[in-house]
Amino acid sequence: MLLPQSFYNRSTLKVARDLLGCFLVRRLGGKTIKTIITETEAYHGPRDLASHASRGKTPRNEVMFGPPGIIYVYFIYGMYYMLNIVTGPRDYPAAVLIRGLTPIEEGNRFLNLAGPARLTKALSIDKSFNKLPVFTKKHGLWIEARKIEVKPSQIKRAKRIGIDYAGPYRYKKWRFILKKEG
Repeated sequence: MLLPQSFYNRSTLKVARDLLGCFLVRRLGGKTIKTIITETEAYHGPRDLASHASRGKTPRNEVMFGPPGIIYVYFIYGMYYMLNIVTGPRDYPAAVLIRGLTPIEEGNRFLNLAGPARLTKALSIDKSFNKLPVFTKKHGLWIEARKIEVKPSQIKRAKRIGIDYAGPYRYKKWRFILKKEG
């Protein structure tokens, strides 16, 4: 079942946690690749110095100020795409970065989905998805509800990665990781 747009119209921190265990699905070349979201990072509002929105609205980040459930893809270091989903109400710039996935079908074992740049490369996610809704299947990238309950004990919180410039926000434990069972 597709997650509805209303799922994303909540606190970024809540959405980042609740995406763990959900399915990110990509239709690519006539094949459907289904993955489990295992790691996310929250970028929460205009005061979050790690967020692209901390310096105000720009052509690059304007999608963050739009409606929830919209895909925000940006290019970093001149070589990598990053996949984010806009959260919260319109005009409150916030998004969740998808940091890690696990393939759930045997045929997808070759995919290296550990890390935000690796997963976008493996799934051919680029700037063409920017500003598209993630709550519809029509463009080949969507998120479905998880089928199992994720308990709080299965979620590890950690500091976000690569944001040493973000003052006190670099210490926020706004990275969420789904722990492997066993």
